[in-house]
Amino acid sequence: MKAAVVCANEDVQYLDYEEPQAGPGMIKVKVKASGICGSDIPRVLHNGVHFYPIVLGHEFSGDVVEVGEGVTKVKVGDRVSGAPLLPCMKCDDCQNGNFSLCKHYSFIGSRQQGSNADYVVIPEQNAVVFDESVSYEQGAMFEPSTVALHGVIQNDYKGGEYVAVLGGGTIGMFTMQWTKIFGAKKVVVFDISDERLDLALRLGADEVINTTKESYMEQALALTKGKGYAYVFETAGQVPTMHMAFELAANKAHVCFIGTPHVDLAFTPEMWENMNRKEFKLTGSWMSYSSPFPGKEWELTAHYFATGQLKFDPGFIYKKMPMSQAQEAFQMFKTPGLVKGKVLLVNEE
Repeated sequence: MKAAVVCANEDVQYLDYEEPQAGPGMIKVKVKASGICGSDIPRVLHNGVHFYPIVLGHEFSGDVVEVGEGVTKVKVGDRVSGAPLLPCMKCDDCQNGNFSLCKHYSFIGSRQQGSNADYVVIPEQNAVVFDESVSYEQGAMFEPSTVALHGVIQNDYKGGEYVAVLGGGTIGMFTMQWTKIFGAKKVVVFDISDERLDLALRLGADEVINTTKESYMEQALALTKGKGYAYVFETAGQVPTMHMAFELAANKAHVCFIGTPHVDLAFTPEMWENMNRKEFKLTGSWMSYSSPFPGKEWELTAHYFATGQLKFDPGFIYKKMPMSQAQEAFQMFKTPGLVKGKVLLVNEE
């Protein structure tokens, strides 16, 4: 088969590669679309892989073309998305259903061959079958949706309250939609890009706020009649939005950091005192799994994509490129601010 192989730092080559076979309990997927995740960028551009050569790719969809011995829940011809985590299933965290926290895991597309290829082989339990009405492009976006839903669950979310979503990226858009599906009183999306805020409105946000405007905080709090937001989700991983979360939170709020910061994060005593005085609960969220594996995050994404209540918009995708142009696709990320949205690598028939 052909695969986009990371041979060295900044060197992705489209090569002949050994085609994987479906052993017992495994299924073989003909990859239709494979998304480039933010975590893949340092792997390719900053010596971030575990070994060379390696085939990356962990946000993917395709058709099942072969099933191994003992496979009963998935059949040839099914459209599937793949959950990339391979937990050990033996440690305390796994035994308690906290698969995201497993310290002895493997991972499709970083620790073993991924989906930037004609075919990928995954365990049957990692395959999430989705309806034929859902496109392959949408199927490759399961993982960001599940990451968002995991954060919503992790934040002990209940409907009927004001919700603030900080960051209008893909995870932010899905977080906004999940809180709407589960009955938010009003969801407000915060970002610095009018283009992303327009997308948020198309997808169902009640209000949007551009945080480059001087009066944005007054505007944000006025929407809640000065009380603040009962649920705050930080999805951008940026220092300003992490500070903002503390300020927007209402008394007794629930605040969840889904975004991952990449620089040092510091709070003034006055900023930090927000948490003490408001007595809000702060939690983190990591990956997207629950029991039974891979979890309701994946099952509900398949369901709500099929019903159309969880919306997919062309604005999620910045560019679709042939798998053979993976090198050019990764080079785009060297230009700051160029890539706005998901880059999908697609296999042409």
